[in-house]
Amino acid sequence: MKKFDFLIKTKEDLIEAVNTYGFVPLFENSIKGFSIEEHVDPEAWYSSSDGSWKVWEWKGPVIKETGCAYGKFFERKAVFISREWFPDFANYRRDGYDFDALFDYGLARYTDKELFDLIDSNAPITSKMLKRLGNYGKNGKKGFDSIITRLQETCYVTTTDFVYQRDKYGMTYGWGVAEYSTPEKALGEDFTDNVYSLEPKESYERVFNHLKEILPDADEKQIKKLLK
Repeated sequence: MKKFDFLIKTKEDLIEAVNTYGFVPLFENSIKGFSIEEHVDPEAWYSSSDGSWKVWEWKGPVIKETGCAYGKFFERKAVFISREWFPDFANYRRDGYDFDALFDYGLARYTDKELFDLIDSNAPITSKMLKRLGNYGKNGKKGFDSIITRLQETCYVTTTDFVYQRDKYGMTYGWGVAEYSTPEKALGEDFTDNVYSLEPKESYERVFNHLKEILPDADEKQIKKLLK
């Protein structure tokens, strides 16, 4: 495995980075140089010629074409994690529990179970529809953003696409609305057959050692902090 070092100019470059490195954060974080933001051609981050945010437009297609997981996995910030590495990462973050077991053992909040069950029953489903079905919002239940972040951090929910509104001519506009699912439904047997195949500690060591390999300039404390 080579050091985390690339330049993104196209969607294909981003796909290659996800498949090559396994863990590709979108934004700058506590490990310098470990993000798309720091390895992207300015015209691919924001194109002054046509006013487009190209990396943002590529997120959904990259998720679909690579089969990767995408969500707020490091420091409450978005990360692409390849299909190969996500089972180990999820096993560590879940500590070996599926969500029902987590809740039965009193390790998950009722508010989290309520939203998880809503996603599980309707996946894939956009955040807009989730808020409507679950009555989240100004005059309803509070805390949607915090709950959906916790569910992503613990790898029980991932983002599967970004859905754009269309005008009367069929052209997309505005910012994409996140679409959510469970990894079990989004990734299928590649995930379910492997997520609990090792002890959580073994999965953690595999992920930790992989990050050490692609981030040779980062010290162990930095990597441990990122994985916490």
